[in-house]
Amino acid sequence: MAVLTRQAPAAPPPIKVRGALRQSGIGWIFILPFVVLFMVFYLGPLLVGIGMSFTDMRSTDVTDPLGVNLVGVDNYLRLMNDDAMRRAALNTVVFVLTALPLTIGLGLAAAVALNSGIARLPAAFFRLGYYLPNITSIIGVAVAWKFLLEPQAGLVNRLLELVGIQGPNWLQDESTALPSIIVMTAWRSFGFNMVVLLAALQTIPRELYEAAEVDGAGRWARFRSVTVPSLRPVLLFCTVYSSVGFMQFLEEPLVMTNGGPLNSTLSASLAIFDQFGVGNYGYAGAASTVLFTVIVALAILQLRLGRNR
Repeated sequence: MAVLTRQAPAAPPPIKVRGALRQSGIGWIFILPFVVLFMVFYLGPLLVGIGMSFTDMRSTDVTDPLGVNLVGVDNYLRLMNDDAMRRAALNTVVFVLTALPLTIGLGLAAAVALNSGIARLPAAFFRLGYYLPNITSIIGVAVAWKFLLEPQAGLVNRLLELVGIQGPNWLQDESTALPSIIVMTAWRSFGFNMVVLLAALQTIPRELYEAAEVDGAGRWARFRSVTVPSLRPVLLFCTVYSSVGFMQFLEEPLVMTNGGPLNSTLSASLAIFDQFGVGNYGYAGAASTVLFTVIVALAILQLRLGRNR
């Protein structure tokens, strides 16, 4: 009588621990320069700034570290009662809420136009032309726009005079200074979004548009039902990337208006820059910490909302 015996399961193949460790070590060698630079130029200053925010450090205390005192959250409480900081925060919120949809909208419109072949010239010509301001020095762009918006000799007011319109003093009028900076920033920044969205548009299968057209969908319906859902991850990236940059806008008001008139273009970053300039290191550190926290929270919120949708 035959006896059935159960064979023991085959032993799993040995894990090549030494090879895995070697590969991991090679990977760490490659990323080590970035890690070192990040620790020295990003993480280190960030931690120092957070530490300063709980002190009364000023420029006069640099040579006398023993004169620095811990003040707890006094600097943060002072921020809440600072009219200039509150105005800077409000200006930053208005700037982001206005410039962000304008920039992404222009980038999407330009990308769709180029992808559909509306332009008669080669698409590479427009891609270069729209993207060129984004890689140009922001200081140079701001100076050029400052000359364009000059009340007397500026090109914008000269063109308005040709049609009988008296142009305002764009950068010295409280009602037009911030909108002028928003328009300039949108013009300079939408090229990046256009390039990213154009690359994403070219990956959408043509079969989706053909199927929607067979179902009787018009051009707008195809855009709403096919293009936008397909671009949602890329639109989320553009939104997060642009909003993080816009929350830190500094050079534009610094060069064009220096925060004026009457703090109407004072941004949060410019207000912090001014506090560092006059030597209020502890107070500026507190403001920097708050701005950093808001930026991180905004990015996380946008990523979660976009991922849920």
